[in-house]
Amino acid sequence: MALWRARAASSSLFNRLLQPLNRSSAVFDGSSTLCRSFSVATGKDAAADANLLRETMKRELLHLDINSQTGSNMPLASMRIGTIIHNIEMRPGQGGKLVRAAGTSAKIMKEPTAEICVIKLPSGAEKIIDARCRATVGVVSNASHGAKKLTKAGHSRWLGRRPVVRGVAMNPVDHPHGGGEGRSKSSGSFGRVSQTPWGKPTKSGYKTGPLKRKK
Repeated sequence: MALWRARAASSSLFNRLLQPLNRSSAVFDGSSTLCRSFSVATGKDAAADANLLRETMKRELLHLDINSQTGSNMPLASMRIGTIIHNIEMRPGQGGKLVRAAGTSAKIMKEPTAEICVIKLPSGAEKIIDARCRATVGVVSNASHGAKKLTKAGHSRWLGRRPVVRGVAMNPVDHPHGGGEGRSKSSGSFGRVSQTPWGKPTKSGYKTGPLKRKK
């Protein structure tokens, strides 16, 4: 199981014996953390060196810490309990849908099985997701996004946000809350629920539940 997880996390590490176009001999890619430089495989020992290299990588990957592979994208079934993740799919192959805002992250609460995985969302709610869904290890960057202050009204305009006028400041012809004496949503002593400019309730909406039975 551990080998399968390691293989899913770093499958590209198993194929480091390359055949470049401008070389006649095989070249070992040493760009990984397991090796430090390029080395040319010798003629008769190329196959033996490749097998030895793969066995060495397998032993190293058995002790690979998935939590340290920040930015790796893999199925939830390949991860371990306590892994911090983001950009989570809700259905296999659908693409990331959950935990994508700046500075957010989720946590795997139970050891994933082959079928399901229990994660804790930033809201504190726990959600069961198909273990075949993929997610990215780590936290979304730019955690200070929510703490940014807009210094002037023009800054909001730069972001494409137009001014919002309150309904009580309008005339009756422009908004249901308009008109009246002073700050009131309606004239007279009868109040009115908050409405949109088109007359639809804004807070509780229309009542759609069953009517109370009359005694």
